[in-house]
This record gives sequence, C-alpha cells and structure tokens, in this order.
Amino acid sequence: MNSVHIYWSIAIYFALGTAVALYARKGMGQGIADFFLANRSIGGIVAALTYSATTYSAFMMVGLAGLAYVGGVGAWGFELIYLSGLVLVAFFGPRFWLAGKRYNYITPAELLGDRYQSKILQIVAALASIVFLIPYSAVQLIGIGTLLEGMSGGTIPFITGLLIATVIATTWAYTGGFRAVAWTDSVQALLMITVATLSVLFVVYRAFDGFSGMISTLETDYPQWLTVPGPGYFNFQTFIGLSLPWFFFSLSNPQVSQRLFVPRSLTHMRTMVTGFMVFGFIYTLISILWGFSARILIPDLPRGDMATPGLLALHIVPNGIALLVMLGITAAAISTVNSIILTLSSMVSRDIIGRLRPDIEESKLLAAGKFFILLFSTAVFLFATLRLGLIAVLSVASSAGLLVTVPAIVGAFFWRRGTAQAAVTSILAGGVVAFWFQFGNIMPLGWWPGIWSGIVATVLFVTVSLLTTPPTAKADEFISFVNGALKEKNAL
Repeated sequence: MNSVHIYWSIAIYFALGTAVALYARKGMGQGIADFFLANRSIGGIVAALTYSATTYSAFMMVGLAGLAYVGGVGAWGFELIYLSGLVLVAFFGPRFWLAGKRYNYITPAELLGDRYQSKILQIVAALASIVFLIPYSAVQLIGIGTLLEGMSGGTIPFITGLLIATVIATTWAYTGGFRAVAWTDSVQALLMITVATLSVLFVVYRAFDGFSGMISTLETDYPQWLTVPGPGYFNFQTFIGLSLPWFFFSLSNPQVSQRLFVPRSLTHMRTMVTGFMVFGFIYTLISILWGFSARILIPDLPRGDMATPGLLALHIVPNGIALLVMLGITAAAISTVNSIILTLSSMVSRDIIGRLRPDIEESKLLAAGKFFILLFSTAVFLFATLRLGLIAVLSVASSAGLLVTVPAIVGAFFWRRGTAQAAVTSILAGGVVAFWFQFGNIMPLGWWPGIWSGIVATVLFVTVSLLTTPPTAKADEFISFVNGALKEKNAL
C-alpha cells in the first residue's frame, strides 16, 4: 500500500482525535480527581466504550490473530477465558466504586494502601504496576510499528510507526486527562469494531465465498487448527499459563481497575459491563477469523504477528477498507497506551510523591503527574524499540507479573485478617518470580511463570498474614461499609 495514503490517513485520524480531546477538556476542573478520573462522572455508554478500547488493544487484531495463525482454535478459548473473567468485574466493580467514592481513591494502589494502612504497600503496588505495564504498553507500539511496516512494504520503517503512535498517545493523554482519553477511546472503540467487522466480511466473502467455504477449507487443509492442542502450540500447560493471568486481568491491571472508579453510578457501571461483554465477544470472534484467514491464504509467514499485515497486503480488502483497518488497529493500541500512561502518571503523583510528601499542594501533584505522562511515554517508546518476542506472549507476561496483586485486592474486601506485611511480601516475591521465570525462560514442571507467580503470591499473602497483626479497626470499617452499602443499594 502507498505510504503516502497511510500517512494522510493517520494525519486525519490524529487531527480528528485531537479535536475531540480539546473539546472534552472544556469545563474540566483543576483537581487530581478531575484530571485522572473525570471527576467520577462518566456515563455508562462512554464507560463501556473506553473500557473496551483500553482492554482490547493491538493484542487482538495483531496478537490474537497471530496466536490463531500459529495455534488454531485454542486461541479463541484462551481469549474467552478473559471474557469469563468479567464475573470478577460484576462482583468487584460495585465494591471498587463504593469504596472509591467514600474514601476518594484515585488509584487501586491507594485503595490497598489505605485499606491495609501502609504507605510502603501503596508505593510498592505503584512501582510493581510501573515495572510490568511499561512492557505491556510497549507491546502496543510494537503492534503499530509492525502493522505500518508490513502494510507499506517496508517504506514506513518500524521505528517511524513507534514514533507516530507515541506522539498521538501522549498528546491525547496530556491534553485533557481521563475525560479526553475516555472520549477519544469512545470514538476509537466504534472505529475498531466497525472496520474490523467490515474487513472480516470482505475477506471471508471475497476469498472463500462465505463462512461455510472458509470452514470447509480449514477442515480440508488445516484440520488440526480446529482442535486443541491443534498443531501443537496449545498444550495444557501453555493454555493454562496464558489463560490464568488473563482471567484476573480486570483486577490486576490498574488501567482497567481504575475505570471501576469512574462511572456516574452503579447503574452506569452495569451498562459498562454489559456493553463490554457484547463488544468483547464480537471483537474476539473477528480476530480469530482473521487469523484463520491468514493461515489459509498465506501459510508461510515467518511470525504469527505478521498475519494481519500480510492479509492487508493481499488486496482482498479494498484499499479504503484496509486503511480503515489499519486505523482501527492503531486506535486499539493507542487507546491502551494513553490509558496506561495516564494511570501510571496518576500512581506516581498520588501513590509515590503524595505519600512521600503528604503536605504537598494538589496543584503541584497534578503538575508532577503531567510531567510523568511525558516521561513514561519516552520510556515506553525506548522499550518498544527492543522489539521483543510475540505480541501475545509479551502481553500475558506483563499480566503474569501484575497477577501478584490479586491476593491483596481480594483480601482487602473479604479478609479482615489480611495484613500490609503480607501484601508487600506477596507482591515483591511474586513479582520477582514472574520476572525471573519469564525472562530466564524457567518453567518448573512445565508450568508458565504466571502460574508460579500466582501460587507464590497467594501462599505468601495467607501465610504472612497469619503471622502478623492486621489493621483491625480499618478492616472492620472498610469491609462493613462496603457490605452495608451494597445491601442498601440492592434493597432500593
């Protein structure tokens, strides 16, 4: 595809998104809650769209399609595990929202720090998020760089794609904070789902004369791709290793759990969850079909991540639609990057600087948060230039590291006996295990790092809690309030 057309498409997309971001900032207050949470006033539909756009990133149409290309239908089962994890949002979402509104929490780390009455825990949780989310953010930039490089036949260098994505994500996050991110996410989510649906219909009907023709070809030429473990990629250990961190994604990833603070009411939260479920199922199916199509039409790709760029280069999809697909994938990745950058910046501002300097003015905290938007953008860009591994695997590796926060989160709402020492120990030790095993390629008994990090974190949280003294007064107050408020809301 002509690189000039790609550049012009991105330029128009950037201009329109920037206009939306500038409009969104009108009437925005000057406080931290205004900038990082849109003052907890997001409606259900916008909340559903920003939740969808933040969650579904370059991982889907590039990473998940690549997994389907390499491993077959097991990729669909793996992603459906994430959707089933929405039961956690339905269960924990109202609790996050009620606690956030009552205690004015801005970040999930702040919730943990206050509930367990520990400054150290709050700082450790924030630092853990930074360590594991920078690689995940870089994955999104890698997806865009890979896509633009593949679609242009190499005339747009990989590094140029990274730079374009970084500038767009940083501009929108810095311009209007969460309100701008939520509004641009909404536009991007609609773009993502619309063009993805159109593109898969073009491929299926132009290349295979319909879905029956596509499935028939798969059954004849690639029957292993319709079974599990299929061609061999999705053995039991691999499937569980990929799926377990994904199931807890909605709790462990702060850029997602922070969105549980922002709906206008619990009614709007229910709308958010329902809308996301519909969006997620459709987008997952489209990504799998995309990967299967690439397997049939271009079976000799060197990497699964090249499935989507390779398909678009075949010209089965008209150039105009292909450009929109490119923008849809770019939108998916950028919406995730700017959300993560915004969340990490809020954590530095609120959880690290705010805790170390409790007397600092709010305006200075906000200024520090905005500065870190620029700093984290640079860090993510530099990490992305390393271009490490499969996009899907890197994404799950980050989730494996963040999984270690889940025992402390569950304990915060349901176990009065949980302690700060246990939470800190489980996060640090579990994080070290996740990092060491992942990058050392260590898999005891054949199980993936995410399994071991989760086991280590859970065992340590329970054991150390039983050996240390809990903050009984705060635990009773916090859990009693949340349970009582939930009963009151359900009675209305």
